[in-house]
Amino acid sequence: MNHVTLLAALICGSATTVLAGGYTAPVVESEPAVAVVPATADWTGFYGGVQLGGAELSLHQPALDAHLGLEGRHYGLHVGYLRDYGQFVAGGELSYDKLDDFDAGVEGGDFDGNVIRAKLLAGYDSGKFLPYAAVSFARMELESGPVSMDDTGFGFGVGAKFLATPRVMLGVEWMTNEVECEQGEGSADIDRGTGSLSASYRF
Repeated sequence: MNHVTLLAALICGSATTVLAGGYTAPVVESEPAVAVVPATADWTGFYGGVQLGGAELSLHQPALDAHLGLEGRHYGLHVGYLRDYGQFVAGGELSYDKLDDFDAGVEGGDFDGNVIRAKLLAGYDSGKFLPYAAVSFARMELESGPVSMDDTGFGFGVGAKFLATPRVMLGVEWMTNEVECEQGEGSADIDRGTGSLSASYRF
C-alpha cells in the first residue's frame, strides 16, 4: 500500500511541475555566418601580345579649308606592365601599329603608315575584370604616294581587360590621338581614332 501511495505522489508531483512551468523548447545553436569574399585577381606583372581593329583618320587642312575622312584598319604588337594596389590598378603600355587600307576614294590617294604609342593606364580592380582609362603620347607617320606626314600628339581613351586564365589576358579598347603635321607651306590636323581587340600573355 505504501508503494502505491508513493508512486501516486511521484506522478502527481511530476504533472504539477509540468503544468506550472509549461513546455520549454530545446535550444538549437545556429551555425556561425560565413562572410562571402568576392573573387579577386592579382594584376601585377609584365605582359605582351598583339592587337588589331578598325581605325578612322580625319585630316583637316585649315589653309585650304579641306577636310578628308578615311576608314581603314590597324594591327600590331604591345608590351606593358601593371601594378595592383588593391582596388586600384595602374601601369604603362608601349605599342606599335601598322595602318593599312585607308582608301581616299581617288586613284593614287590611298594612305598607309604606322603609329608608335606610349600609354599610362589607371583602372578599377573588380576581380578578373579591369575597366580603365588611359592617356597617351603617340608618333604617327602617314604616306600617300609622294606625300608623307609625321608628327607627335597626345590622346586619351577607355578600355577593359579580362583575365581568361592566370596567364592569358584579353582586352578591348577605344583610343584617340590628335597630331599636327607640317605639310609644305601649311599644316594638317589629324585625328586618329581606333577600336581594338587584344590578346596578351602575362609573364
